[in-house]
Amino acid sequence: MFTINKLACGYGQSQILHDLDLSVAKQEIVAVMGRNGMGKTTLFKTLMGILPQWGGQIQVEGVEVSGMETHSRVAHGIAYVPQGRMIFPAMSVLENIQTGLPASAKGVVPEDLYTLFPVLYEMRSRRGGNLSGGQQQQLAIARALATNPKVLLLDEPTEGIQPSIIKDIARTLKEIRTLRDLTIVVSEQVLSFTLDIADRFLVIEKGRFVIEETRANVDEATISRYLSV
Repeated sequence: MFTINKLACGYGQSQILHDLDLSVAKQEIVAVMGRNGMGKTTLFKTLMGILPQWGGQIQVEGVEVSGMETHSRVAHGIAYVPQGRMIFPAMSVLENIQTGLPASAKGVVPEDLYTLFPVLYEMRSRRGGNLSGGQQQQLAIARALATNPKVLLLDEPTEGIQPSIIKDIARTLKEIRTLRDLTIVVSEQVLSFTLDIADRFLVIEKGRFVIEETRANVDEATISRYLSV
């Protein structure tokens, strides 16, 4: 479903990502784990075309998207929930979700989004900036899902969110995966969250994948050492 081959990227003269390879199956949830500054956000921004890649290929269902602008990558099935959520605070919940809808939807939000996130239906007229951190995260995910993606990229979705809401988000992501036939790649530092949702774990260290394990074989102690400062 989603393949990265020899992906490289950097800033100025500094290379950040070093020839990354990753292949993710349909309906698989993959966690990319690592400390701040190890390349997680750079990876996601490169996948979305926000940062120019230095080399390599990115494919969605066999279609090469590397040379495409960000909006074209969205049209080919990649959706992105950025770190910090980046919702539009002055716009209503409804308007935020509508920004993700294709023109063919004519502004009508699919009912399953409100089924997945009932709090967003209750608050659809409220300004996005007035929502709690957890509600804003749900809104950011709903906005991404409005694009009807094949691959959902989530960058540090638990950041600044209380533990009870983190469990809700974990449960919802697993529902979304099944209901939407969705492939999910999530970057994260909270191991308990990824243990709840992920089928496979990768650890990124200085722009390279240094560990790859399935859920059945994951060594929590080893991953934790890479996450500790």
